[in-house]
Amino acid sequence: MPGPEDRLPLAARVTLSVSEALNRRGIYMGRRSTKVHVAVYRWSRGRIGARMPGFPEVPIVLVDHVGARSGRRRTSPLMGHMAGDVVAVVASKAGQPTHPAWLHNLKAHPETEVQIGPEVRRVRARLASEAERTEWWPRVVARYPGYEFYEQLAGDRMMPVVLLEPRA
Repeated sequence: MPGPEDRLPLAARVTLSVSEALNRRGIYMGRRSTKVHVAVYRWSRGRIGARMPGFPEVPIVLVDHVGARSGRRRTSPLMGHMAGDVVAVVASKAGQPTHPAWLHNLKAHPETEVQIGPEVRRVRARLASEAERTEWWPRVVARYPGYEFYEQLAGDRMMPVVLLEPRA
């Protein structure tokens, strides 16, 4: 029986299939591809690398964060989900068993910046409450169905939703 993924455009189905195949084999490309992605995104002011292949309605945002222990500045390209002036990001780590480092970093240093295309916003990061996560989860899955696979792959780990809210 056809599922919701079958109604997606070909590029979206290919993106999901490749992601699932790599993650089933334990291949997580996060760190390997981040530096190049961030450099190209910044160089092009978000004209290149600002959309998830096959999912044009899902912007990629650059989230700056400071290492919780190291104090080093880092940047992570993440799928952003907007509602008004709030940007939500999911700490999926593509379904790996541990939370991504950027989540720990944002908990330790929540005052940060996010780049959306050419625009840079000053934000404060916080974990969504249980009620907020319940509200956000169907929205993010509707935009990127791969989160459902990541959630299954993660087992008992609940993937937090982080809200990036404007700061004065």
